[in-house]
This record gives sequence, C-alpha cells and structure tokens, in this order.
Amino acid sequence: MSTSCVMAALLLMTATLAAQAPAPKTAAAGVISKPAARPFSPETVKRLTVPDGFHVSLFAENLGRPRMMAVGADGTVYVTRWETNDVIALRLGDGNRAGPPRVVASGLEQVHGIVLHQQQVFLASPTTVWRSTVEADGSFSTPRGIVQNLPDGGQHRGRSIAVGPDGMLYIAVGSSCNDCAEANKEHATMLRTSLDGGTRTTFARGLRDTIGFGWHPETKALWGMDNGADWKGDRVPPEELNRIEQDGDYGWPLCYGRRVPDHATVAEPKDLGQPTMSKEQYCAGTQPAMLEYAAHSAPIGMTFYTGTAFPAQYRHDAFVVFRGSWNRAAPTGYKVARVRFAKGVPAAFEDFLTGFLSTDGTAQFGRLAGIVVAPDGSLLVSDDSNGVIYRVAHGATTSR
Repeated sequence: MSTSCVMAALLLMTATLAAQAPAPKTAAAGVISKPAARPFSPETVKRLTVPDGFHVSLFAENLGRPRMMAVGADGTVYVTRWETNDVIALRLGDGNRAGPPRVVASGLEQVHGIVLHQQQVFLASPTTVWRSTVEADGSFSTPRGIVQNLPDGGQHRGRSIAVGPDGMLYIAVGSSCNDCAEANKEHATMLRTSLDGGTRTTFARGLRDTIGFGWHPETKALWGMDNGADWKGDRVPPEELNRIEQDGDYGWPLCYGRRVPDHATVAEPKDLGQPTMSKEQYCAGTQPAMLEYAAHSAPIGMTFYTGTAFPAQYRHDAFVVFRGSWNRAAPTGYKVARVRFAKGVPAAFEDFLTGFLSTDGTAQFGRLAGIVVAPDGSLLVSDDSNGVIYRVAHGATTSR
C-alpha cells in the first residue's frame, strides 16, 4: 500500500473516532453582550413604566453605590454600600424625597446584607456578620462580629441575611465559582444561625446564589430566587424561584430547573458524596424549581408585599429585582417583576417596573439591586450603578 493510501486510511479512522466521541463537557456556550450604560437624568424617571394606577418618582440620588436596604420603625431607610464599606441612613425630607444621607456605620469591608430586628441591626460581608444596636437618633452602636469565617466571597461576594419567623438568622452564601464542585461545603447554601451566632447549621444546599429571599407573610414558607450559571447558552439554565425547605438539596452544580441534569458541568455526583449515582439519579432526589424565569436575568433583591397602599390583589405577592444579563445575545432582565401568589403558591411572573432597557436592547438606564416596602406602602428600589433610589407608589401622582 502506498504512503498516500496509508495516510488516507489513518485520516478516515481518526475522523470516524472523533465523530463517535462525546462532545467536551466543559465547552462554553454564550456571548458577552452588555448594553451601553446611560447615566441617570430626570428623563430616566419619565421613561419608566408601571401598571395603571401606579407611578414612579425619585426618592434619593447621588448616593454612590446603594445596594441592599432595610427600613426602621421610625421610617428611616438604611442602605448598604459595599464599594465604600459603609451604611447610610435616609430620612424623609420635603414631600416624598429623602433628605441628605448620613453615614451610620463604616469600615465594614464589602458590607452587603442588612436586616433590622427588635432594635438590633445585622450586617453581612463576605466572611463576617456583625450585630449592632440602633440608637435613639437612628445611628448604630459599634458593630460586633458574631458570625466569623464564612466561606470566602469568590465569584459571589454578596451575602444576604434575614431573620426568620423562628427567630433565627438566615445567611445566603453563594458559590465561589460559576460551575464547579465546591471544596467548602458551606458555599452554595443557606446557613442558619442563632441571633448571637452561637449555633450554625446548613439549612439548605445546592443553591448557586440565592441573594433575594423571604418568607410568605401568611404561610411562613421560605422562598428564594436562585441565579443560574453562565456560559451554557442563551436559554439555559433558567433562573429559579424555589421553596427553600430544611435539608433540601436544590441541585447545583449537577442539576437546574425542574431536576434537569446538567451534562455540561465538570462536577459529578461523586464530588457531592454519591460515587455510585448517575446525574439522573442524583437530580431525581433534588428539589425542583417552583417557577422558572429567563436565563441570565440575574435576580438580586426580593421582598413580599406587606403594605396596604397597593390594590388588594397585590397583598402578599412578591417583587423580584432582575439586575440584567451580560452573558446572553438578546439582553434580558433590567426590571422589577411581580410574582403572583395564589393561596401561598406562586402562579406566574409579570412585569411591574420596566423601562431600564432600551427597546432595541443596546442601552440600559440602571442596574437595579435592592427592594424594600416603605412604611407608607410604597416600594423603594435601589440602582447601584447610578446612585439613585426609586419610589413606586399607587394613587395620586406626586411631583418628581
């Protein structure tokens, strides 16, 4: 046989074997698509849309990078700013606008989560939770670390916290990576501690990054929005609304959505202590998402509506802030969505506050972060890219 014939045969064999081989599991799928950022101006407020009967106004501006929020008994709005490691307090000035911000805590590295509970304030950074007392003038006493050595921030440094109906502190700890088998088993979890930090357990696991979570006001069930992984395509995996139950496994990094095995992940069941299971078997034992949302929308803040100023049909529904995509050809997110609940069960998402993304998807007018119900029943929504907080109210329009 001639040399050329041998080479041809070898090439044919190589091509045949390659065609039979499985596709690489780690192949990235996706694009980087970031709508151009537009600065805040009075025109930004005018372009925003809400359902009939609602209106949007500016609550505060020139705040730097406002992130998460909590409201005191006297109506003071406390806002974390993880870029400047501090917390500011806002009080109503003229009309429905806040007065000048006042720094009430500083030197707290990458402070993000905040919750007020019985004159105490709890603040969370990537590795520490502090506790402080709210003084009569609205300032904070010197924060004291009560939970130490949380897993490092990694890719997801924003720690969100809340006090549950059981009087325990819940801490959302995101994954250290986009897609991996975690070495520290406290990554990608919901932790639960006593209010003094003395006890600490893993309440639920397999949660890639559940920044926004809360308890339904009637059923007291815990619900949270989980962020799916990047680089798996425009439509995979979906963002998830989960009912988070004690000892529940929500699948990440092996599964997503409604128990769908992720065959693109590098992780295997053996990495999670199940060496004899297939991914299909493992996923069958996990908790499925109760609702799904467009991939890469990036859910951040979440709150249940407990006020009385909105129409009755909004009572005890949830509102979710979607920060917006960057790893998707057609941008999505950049809005606040309502989650309609029926008898304590989520029924559907629907747009509530939109207009932060241009019609053609090439420009964005805000990267939203936190959301909270104000004492008057309005919603406050922070934009940490433009340093503003918006107010969404129902009823007569007020001046902007």
